[in-house]
Amino acid sequence: MWQPGMMARRTRHNLRRNSESTGSIGSIFKPAAQGVSRSVQGLKQAAGRVNLRGGETSVIDGQTPVQLAGKLGLGLAMAIFLGLAFEGLYKQEPRTSPGGIRTFPLLAIVGALLYLLDPHTLMLYAVGLGALALWLYAHLRTAGAPETQRPTLIVPAANLLAYLFGPVALTQPSWLVVSVAVVAVLLIEGREVLHRAVRQLAREEIYTLGKFLILVGIILPLVPDRPVVAATPITPFEVWLALVAVSSLSYLSYLLQRYLPHRGTLVPAILGGAYSSTATTVALAREQKAAGAARPELTVGIIVATAVMYLRIDLVVALFNRPVAWILLPRVLVLAAIAGAIALVQWWRRGPEPATAAGALPTMNPLQLPAAVTFAALFIVVALASSWVRSHFGSPGIYALGGIAGVSDINPFVLSLAQGSVTGMPAAGIGAAILIAAASNNIMNGLYALAFGGVRPCLRASLALFATAAAGLVLAFLTLPR
Repeated sequence: MWQPGMMARRTRHNLRRNSESTGSIGSIFKPAAQGVSRSVQGLKQAAGRVNLRGGETSVIDGQTPVQLAGKLGLGLAMAIFLGLAFEGLYKQEPRTSPGGIRTFPLLAIVGALLYLLDPHTLMLYAVGLGALALWLYAHLRTAGAPETQRPTLIVPAANLLAYLFGPVALTQPSWLVVSVAVVAVLLIEGREVLHRAVRQLAREEIYTLGKFLILVGIILPLVPDRPVVAATPITPFEVWLALVAVSSLSYLSYLLQRYLPHRGTLVPAILGGAYSSTATTVALAREQKAAGAARPELTVGIIVATAVMYLRIDLVVALFNRPVAWILLPRVLVLAAIAGAIALVQWWRRGPEPATAAGALPTMNPLQLPAAVTFAALFIVVALASSWVRSHFGSPGIYALGGIAGVSDINPFVLSLAQGSVTGMPAAGIGAAILIAAASNNIMNGLYALAFGGVRPCLRASLALFATAAAGLVLAFLTLPR
């Protein structure tokens, strides 16, 4: 018998079954719906990637078209620049050389295009490079050069460089492309000058340059940069660095003094003061003695060497201790001006006088190994002595040591102070000690002039050195820390 309650229960049961069926259908279609959603997202991302590469903002190796065009234009411009220099030199010869104002830009374009077509394996670019090399070889073999004219590697090297401009401009910083082009043009345009310099250069200078490179490029990086003794904070690296600094300045002065065209003794005296004012003073004093009378030109040379010495001291100090160099700068300028004014007066009073021979000042190679070892040993001794004197006698002891150091080479004393061989000493005190050492060295130079040149010929030069030394002592007193 049917009852209403039974009908209600059956209705609720059917509803439950329908909801379970609906849930099972949803569970069937849910993964498919998720897959469709992922596909749509993938299509959107793919469309985004296509749009990024297809419009005005397309990217090739991270570069926009504007950047790419600018780099290609730079490589093309440098190839034209190289072609101009090449045309001006090698196209004027009877024998035709491959390359020039049209060929080099074309080579740069071809190299860039072959690189862009296969930037990963570079196979196309390598094939083009091989083809260019084979063509250059065939041209050199069939050009029919005269017997007196040997083929030069500059021609194929310039062509290969032009071929490289394209990829280098695309992948490297702009300054590198410009630098390579400028160096190449300078080498091409300076052919005659460089060949003439090689003919004038003495063969032993190559050996000297090799020794200089050994000092700078091999020994300096290998020297330890930590103190080896507790008595001084100076490290072996700092010792050798001081040697390199002094040797570099002396070597440059030596090269200019030996190969720079000059007449008289003024230019050699200036360069000699940058190398060693004491050696210059002794050499010119001997010339005075050989002349038998006072020659104003030689007197001026001795005084000018002292003026340059003051400037050289401040330059060397600036390499290691800028605060001390700034304190010294106005003082050394005053001392150099005093010496220069005295030299100028002597120059005006010289009258008509034949110029002294350019070989009056002997040039001596500053990069001799015994001299380097002596300097390093003296530097260490002075650094240890400075530290000991500072600990036992304070700053007055350093000032007295500066006066003693001026008797010989003041470079070890000056550099040891600049590099901090004495701790706790103010910059003004270090500057005063350096001025005292320079004044002491001036006094010794004046005595050397009298000893090697004679009292009568070298009296004016010695008095000028003594006056400059007195001014230096006054400035040192005014520099003392209060």
